Amino acid sequence: MTRRSTRPARRIVVVGNGMTGARFAEEVARRDPEGHRVHLTVVGAEPGPAYNRVLLPGLLEGAYTPADIALPEPEGPGITRLRGTAATGLDTAARTVGLDTGERLHYDDLVLATGARAALPPLPGLAAPDGTPAEGVTALRDLADHRRLENLVRPGAPAVVLGGGVLGLETARALAASGVRVSVVEAAPWIMRRQIDRACAGVLAAAYEDLGVRVHAWRVADRWSPGTGLVLDDGTVLPGDAVVVTAGVRPAVDLAEKAGLASSHGVEVDDRLSTGDPRVHAIGDCAAHPGGGAGLVQPGYEQARVLADLLTGTDTAARYTGARPVTRLKATGIDLTAMGATDGDQGAESVVVSDPAKRRYARLDVAEGKVTGAVLLGFPEAAPEVSRLFDQAAAVPEDRLALLQGLPAAGQGDGEAAGGPGEAHVCRCNAVTRTDIEQAWLDGARTRPAVAQATRATTGCGGCTRDVDAILKAMDGATGAAKVG
Repeated sequence: MTRRSTRPARRIVVVGNGMTGARFAEEVARRDPEGHRVHLTVVGAEPGPAYNRVLLPGLLEGAYTPADIALPEPEGPGITRLRGTAATGLDTAARTVGLDTGERLHYDDLVLATGARAALPPLPGLAAPDGTPAEGVTALRDLADHRRLENLVRPGAPAVVLGGGVLGLETARALAASGVRVSVVEAAPWIMRRQIDRACAGVLAAAYEDLGVRVHAWRVADRWSPGTGLVLDDGTVLPGDAVVVTAGVRPAVDLAEKAGLASSHGVEVDDRLSTGDPRVHAIGDCAAHPGGGAGLVQPGYEQARVLADLLTGTDTAARYTGARPVTRLKATGIDLTAMGATDGDQGAESVVVSDPAKRRYARLDVAEGKVTGAVLLGFPEAAPEVSRLFDQAAAVPEDRLALLQGLPAAGQGDGEAAGGPGEAHVCRCNAVTRTDIEQAWLDGARTRPAVAQATRATTGCGGCTRDVDAILKAMDGATGAAKVG
C-alpha cells in the first residue's frame, strides 16, 4: 500500500500560460495528478485557455480552427488557474507575487514562463505615441493580433510583411492563400538568414514568388504610411492596407529585472533552470540558458519536462543541457527543414544538390562523420532521417547522396528502418515516432485530433502535421474507414 505524505504540498506559482507554461503545468499534472506533492497556481494575462501561438498563421489561413490550436489544460485538486490576471511585481525575500487584482500569492517555488513580446522597429509610422501599433500595423504573437490582422486585410487587397524569418514567411504564405496580395521585406541579405544559406534562400524566394508572394531581401524600410503602404529607403512604395511586423521579439523580463534577477537576452538560468535566486526559475522564451533554446518549441518543452521532474521530486538528477535547433517552415506548398550551423564549418564536408527549376535544394554538412548542419528544401523523404542523425549525433552513412534522396542506407534492415531506439521522430517537439502513431491508430486513434490526444504529435510547432496526415492515410489504406481530421 502506498502511504500518502502528511507534509503539505509545495506551493508553485507559474507566471505565464503560454505554450511553455501550459506544458509545465501538464508535465506536473502527469507526475502528481492528485496534487499530493505540489499545488500549482497558473497565472495567465490572457482571458482564455492556453493555445499554440506557433499555429496562428495556419489559423489565419483557415487550416486550423481555434479548437485545433487549443493546448491541454489538465484540471485537478492540485491546480488553480487565474486567467485574465497579470503579475505586477515579485518580492523574492517574502516569496510573493503581486497581481493586478491586488492579491499577493505566496510561493515555495516560482516559475517564470512569461515568453517574449513582438518588437516594433524604430520606424516612423509603426508605433502610436503610447507605443502600441499604429493604424494598419500589427504583430502576430497572440489571438488579439490575429483578430486585428483579420480586420485589416481582405482578399484582393495588398499587405506587407516586415521580416523574412520563419514567422514572416509563414504569415505571408497564409495571407496569400487567403487571396491577399503580399510583399515580404527583409533587411538581411537573404530570407531566413539564421537558418539557411544564400543559395537555398534564392530557391525559396523563387518558390514564394510562384505562390504570389513578392520577396524583397536586403531592402531597408524607411517608414510606414497608413493608407499608402511601406516606403523603402530608395523611395519605392510597397502598397499595403496593413503591415505585419515579424522583425523580432524581446523576452518579457520586466518582473525578473525589477526583482534584481540577472538577465541578458532573457532571464539567466543554469542547468536546473534556476535563476540567481534558487527559488525562482525561468523556462521558454524568457529564459537565457548557455545552451540556447529560446524561440523554439522543442527546447521549451524539454525545459518544462526537466523542471517538472525537479520540482515534483520525480527525478532530482534531471538537467537541461541545451538545444540542437531544428526548424521546419510550416507553409502550404513548401517543405523546408533546416538544422545546425548554416554558415559553413571550414572543417566540414558538404554535399549540395541544387535544382532551382524544381524549386529544390539540399545541403548536408558533415564533420568527423556526423551531421553538423543541413538544409532540405523539397526533400521531405530525407528530413526525418537527417534530423535523427543530427539529434543523436549518429554516424552518417557513406552514401550521403542516397541519404539526401531519402533512400535507406546499405545494410539497413527493415526493422531498423521502421523502429527501435534509433527511429526518427515524426514529431520532434514531443519525441513521437512513426511507430507511436501507428500504435495509436491500432488503438483506435483514427483522426489527427485523436492521434494528438494519444501521443501529443502536432501539438508542438505543428511542422509534423503533414507527416501525421500521411501516416494516417497510409494506415487507412484502401478501406476509407477513417478520415484525417
